[in-house]
Amino acid sequence: MVAVPPHLLRAISKSKAATPEHREIARLSLAHTENFLKNCQKRREQYLKTYNQVQQQIVPPELFRNVIASDQADSAQRTRAQKGLDHIETLIGKVRGAQQALGSSQSTEPVTSHTVTSLTATDDPPYRAVYNIHESSNEGELPGDLVRDNGKKEAGSTKPSSDKAVNEAFDNVGLVLGFYKKFFQWQSIDNKDMDVISTVHFGKQYENAFWDPEKLQMVFGDGGEFLNNFTGCIDVIGHELTHAVTEHTSPLDYYGQAGALNEHVSDVFGIMVKQRVQDEKSDVADWLIGEDCILPGVKGTALRSMKEPGTAYDDPVFGKDPQVGNMKQFKTTYEDNGGVHIYSGIPNKAFYLASVSFGGYS
Repeated sequence: MVAVPPHLLRAISKSKAATPEHREIARLSLAHTENFLKNCQKRREQYLKTYNQVQQQIVPPELFRNVIASDQADSAQRTRAQKGLDHIETLIGKVRGAQQALGSSQSTEPVTSHTVTSLTATDDPPYRAVYNIHESSNEGELPGDLVRDNGKKEAGSTKPSSDKAVNEAFDNVGLVLGFYKKFFQWQSIDNKDMDVISTVHFGKQYENAFWDPEKLQMVFGDGGEFLNNFTGCIDVIGHELTHAVTEHTSPLDYYGQAGALNEHVSDVFGIMVKQRVQDEKSDVADWLIGEDCILPGVKGTALRSMKEPGTAYDDPVFGKDPQVGNMKQFKTTYEDNGGVHIYSGIPNKAFYLASVSFGGYS
């Protein structure tokens, strides 16, 4: 789904601690997210007749809800959070309506071991390109204007752009693809060198990033007062692209425990690629997801902690991190699509413990 969950945007949009402008931006982001999810739900039958289409976001919906409900957020922040939540709920509707496997694309080749060397972006296929949508929130205009590509189709410039977000998206997507190819012999998203397209500057101060299954591409907002730098977070990009890989291998129903495992798998690959890029072994890594998306001033360190689920943030605007790390804390809920971002903390904690126990790189 989208990178920022609705509950976070909702919390900002309702927090009295946030300025009116901040609440408005959060409300608008939340409204867009929830509207997107609702529109996806309307097209459910159509997707069931075609192919599995999944949208996942890095930020859970509960965070947006916290902002909306917070007496520390101003009206502008609540508005942005509401918009973000609306968009996310639209995405969730699309997910629930599209859970058919793409069996023919599943690879059965064994994975071999590799010696540890530095991770670099792949210069081989697939075609990789970044577009600019110039702050439009109309998904019908995606991907936007081509800014940079890897020259495989001679469509755009292969030189670095003057736009930082373009270069970050291009480079970090390349690193994630290189990680998949080097350690898992996986070519692109579908293992068939599928084109990998990214769009930056989606919406005005849109506080999220997501994989769009209709357009088959990554979409990045610029963020606002609390969350930003989505193109600069390698773990966020690894997380979102892994949702697309899961879609082509073993799509898990995006609801309840199956949905939590879906989120967990994306967190696992996001943290693995981050630790490889930073050359960190399991016992010294911080195990934080989205730490570079949280702006200074927020009482928190990241969007999630795989080491200590539920401790990533505790902020008057965001609320408290709702993740849990033990099945004793599991409760049936209808929030967050059955708690997909909340209960992913349980297998996340297990993966952390296993990685540290085995030692070396995760």
